[in-house]
Order: sequence, then C-alpha cells, then structure tokens
Amino acid sequence: MLSCLTTWGQVQYTPQYVPTDSQSTFPIASELTPAGPARTVTPGVHEPIDPNNPRWGLGGAFLVWVASIILLAIIPLFFLVPYSLQRGLDPGSPEYVNNLAALALTDKTAIFLQVLALLPTHLLTFALVWVLVTRFGQRPFLASLGWGWSGRIRFWRSVGLGVALFLAGTGIANLIGADQPTQLEQIIKSSPAARYLIAALAVLTAPFVEEFIYRGVLYAALQRLVGVSGAVLLVLGLFTLIHVPQYWPNFGVIAAVGMLSISLTIIRAYTGRLLPCIVIHFVFNGITSILLLIEPYLPKFGPASGPATSAVLLLAELWLSVSGL
Repeated sequence: MLSCLTTWGQVQYTPQYVPTDSQSTFPIASELTPAGPARTVTPGVHEPIDPNNPRWGLGGAFLVWVASIILLAIIPLFFLVPYSLQRGLDPGSPEYVNNLAALALTDKTAIFLQVLALLPTHLLTFALVWVLVTRFGQRPFLASLGWGWSGRIRFWRSVGLGVALFLAGTGIANLIGADQPTQLEQIIKSSPAARYLIAALAVLTAPFVEEFIYRGVLYAALQRLVGVSGAVLLVLGLFTLIHVPQYWPNFGVIAAVGMLSISLTIIRAYTGRLLPCIVIHFVFNGITSILLLIEPYLPKFGPASGPATSAVLLLAELWLSVSGL
C-alpha cells in the first residue's frame, strides 16, 4: 500500500507495496489522505513489488502455460461441432472425426470459426494469468508483471526494435528458405473475413497473450529459480516445443520464430520490464496486419504469385508463430 507524507505543503508518496496478508489493517490507496507523518513499514508485513521476484511459483506458471495450450485445442471445438451438425455431419458415425477434420481444413466458414475462437481463448488465458498473478485481486496485476519502462529501453527505442526485429525475422526466413506450404496460407486465402479477423487479433490480443505467458509469468518464475541465462534458454525451449512440430519442415519460419522469441526474452531480462516487449510485439504485429490488409491488392501491380505476395504470407506466418497461436 501507499503511505504519504506532507512536506512544505506538497504531497509525496513512497513506493508501492503489496500486503502479504489479505487481512492486513493497513489502509488501501483510496483511503489515503495527505496528512500525518510517514509510516514505517514493518519487515515481514509488506514486500515491494518486484517483477523479477514474483509471488507466484514455477508450478503455477507452468500450469497456466499448459492450460493456455489446452484452451487453444479445445475452444475451437465449441465452434466447429455445432457448425458440423448444421452441415449434416453425424456425431455417431465412425468417420465423424475424420469428416470434422476435413471440414475444418476446407470449409471457409469452419476456417473462419476457428480464427474467431482465438478471441475467447485469449480472454480465458488473460483470466488465468490474472488469477495467478493477483490471487483473485489481492495483488496488483500490471505492476507485478513489470508494466513500466526501463531507463535502458523506453517507448521509441521499443518501436525501433520492433521494426528491426520484423526486418531481421523476414530476412532470416528468406535466407534459410520458407517456401514450404503452411496451414496459415490456407487460412488467409480462405476468405476476406478470416484475413481481417487475423489482422485485428494480431494487434488487439496476440501481443498481450504471448508476453503475459512467456515473458511474464514463465520467465519471472524461471529466472528466480535458475537465473537469467537458464530462464532465457528454457523459455525458448518451451516456445520451440510447441511451434517446431507445428511448422515442420519450414526451417526458415522456425529459425525466424526462434530469433524473435529469444530476442524478446533477452530484452525482458535486460530491462527487467515486460512493457518494452509488449510494445515491440505490437509494432511487429501491426506492420504484419497492414501488409495482410493490402496484400489482396498487390497482384494488381504484378503476378499473383510474385515475391511481394509471398513475402506478405511469410510475414503473416511469422506473426502467427511468434504470437503463440
């Protein structure tokens, strides 16, 4: 909680603290008045908010990570199964699972519903992170995750790093080779609605989901347990564990995704803050979203399968990968 003191007619506030006991008798921030001497913080009663020394443990962080993956697999079924019934698929048929999979890959509406399912998936993931970090509102959420600027990397430098990582990721993918077809290309080309929805989610929810999970709860818990270097490598390993099978054998995208993930984690370690990572991720996704929206008009100025169109699809692939989707 905040304590305040009055000096020469001006109100000054001491740093924010979080009570370790929900029954603490210290006043909440809304009850503070600029009067009286500064209060002494009793050791063991209050602890400073430190995003590098979180109040949650590795077990809780790991469970949230696993739950976020399960949500990505389960939530789309709540959209696909009712639609499959509308299309006449019989759940009692031995071929229902195969027919549902074929519908999910080929039907434009089914593809759009799977993209739409990302929105409730992201919201539920936010809720899980909030519960872990705040213990149902007993602790501040953003401050605990490191929502602030470091003296080393602030807003405009974060924007510049977002652009630089965007260009570097594209260059790495093209250099190694990213010509293997992927599922995302099919999603983007399935319908304008799916394209627009992907572009919207790229900037509205994806940067927060990725950073809250990997550079927020996971990195903080790992860093306290195994140190900075170990935490950076383990976060990269967990991210790779999910995405390498998904994009195999597209080595260009895998390499670019690894570079983006480890760069963001190093920035989190270097600054001690999560906000620069979110801004960098937002800029990266924002550029990709703009390219996704203008890509349908690029064939007017050249071949439909030319390098410009291929580059846009590659960048969209990188966005989906680095967003943990």
